[in-house]
Amino acid sequence: MLRLGAFAVASSVLLAATATGAGEPSATRKAELLHRLKHDCGSCHGLTMKGGLGPPLLPDRLAERSREELVAVILEGVPATPMPPWQGELSAAEAAWLVEVLQEGVPQ
Repeated sequence: MLRLGAFAVASSVLLAATATGAGEPSATRKAELLHRLKHDCGSCHGLTMKGGLGPPLLPDRLAERSREELVAVILEGVPATPMPPWQGELSAAEAAWLVEVLQEGVPQ
């Protein structure tokens, strides 16, 4: 499943981002991230996040995983699966914001 190292890195990055005030993305970046979520993530997880090649990304399905674990999955990917690492494309704060959106339910 998720490597312990990736989880530890994501946890420390989230703590550092919170401590330094590197918080929520700007409104413009949020719009870009929502577009990416619906189109890039949606290409595997389904445009409505109900699943496809990848598992569903619905609030009830994500409730069993911690925010830090989900951020680590986004940033590090999942080895031996089609889930790629997004750390070159997204910051930890942006990944954390996406996790919040997913946990609340993606606006349609």
